[in-house]
Amino acid sequence: MTIAVIDYGMGNLHSVAKALEHVTYERVVITRDPRRIRGATRLILPGQGAIRDCMSELERSDLKGLVQELLRNAAKPLLGICVGQQMLLEYSEENEGVECLCYLPGRVKRFPDGATDDSGKRLKVPHMGWNQVRQRHDHPLWQGIEDDARFYFVHSYYVQAARDATVFGTTRYGEIEAHAAIGRDTVFATQFHPEKSANAGLRLLENFVNWAP
Repeated sequence: MTIAVIDYGMGNLHSVAKALEHVTYERVVITRDPRRIRGATRLILPGQGAIRDCMSELERSDLKGLVQELLRNAAKPLLGICVGQQMLLEYSEENEGVECLCYLPGRVKRFPDGATDDSGKRLKVPHMGWNQVRQRHDHPLWQGIEDDARFYFVHSYYVQAARDATVFGTTRYGEIEAHAAIGRDTVFATQFHPEKSANAGLRLLENFVNWAP
């Protein structure tokens, strides 16, 4: 039993691996070897920084096609994190437009300039820090996690999925309701960083390890 953290040169690889090792006895490997990725029982798709760089590195490492194949075949549980969530959509507005993996319908949008909170105070971009996540639909990865639990975010762009059935959690930043957790079939993905989100994040990772979709 192996959990593979896909290493295409982007993402918080070692922090994710250490957090997983804290919640499971399964072997956790950081790898870009297609054979080890295919042979793993579960996959983590991380990502951080600019989405164009992430997509370019995924292609340069010859892993883009493999990831798309695994998504298409719903072959095994996969957890996307941060830009790893955003890449699952069709298109991102970042960097004057980037085509993504097209697994789920929807877009990645930039927080609007001049957005304010309820008191009229201008919001900072990136959205950085702890925020509540409202659970829109039940999912095994929410087991044991209270609705409106707080998770840690760092992002300048946010997900807007096109189908409500694929949205499992939302967060509000000013007037914006961002889709903080999305998924379908064997895939679940979060804008927030579970590996940085204390007990709630560790519980989500533990739930992922025990998930049998």
